[in-house]
Amino acid sequence: MVRKAYNAEGAVSVGPYSHAVDAGKLVYLSGQTPLDSSAGELVTGGIGDQTKQCFINLFEVLAAANLTPDDVVKVNVYLTDMNHFSAMNEVYQAYFSKPYPARTCVAVLALPLGAEVEIEMIAKRP
Repeated sequence: MVRKAYNAEGAVSVGPYSHAVDAGKLVYLSGQTPLDSSAGELVTGGIGDQTKQCFINLFEVLAAANLTPDDVVKVNVYLTDMNHFSAMNEVYQAYFSKPYPARTCVAVLALPLGAEVEIEMIAKRP
């Protein structure tokens, strides 16, 4: 099988992976941390700003795959501190409309580059 991958200029990879891989009707988006591609640094300012940057990066990847937020069916959120859950949710709900995608949110010990949040998605082609 030849893997069809998508990479977005507005998202940064910090390892040997594609931003997204096409699996027919489904497109799997790799987790994005809050890296600002123009500055090449992690966004500071708290969990709200970091969550927003994750979505900016992910939506760049969606666009590269010719998809939109309405095509997202599943989201996985990784937080280093569950005390950030409410603040993350405030930003999250601004990026999707009802009915929201299915979602999992888990606490993790640490994330790459000291990020406080990482988000990954699965989208389905219309």
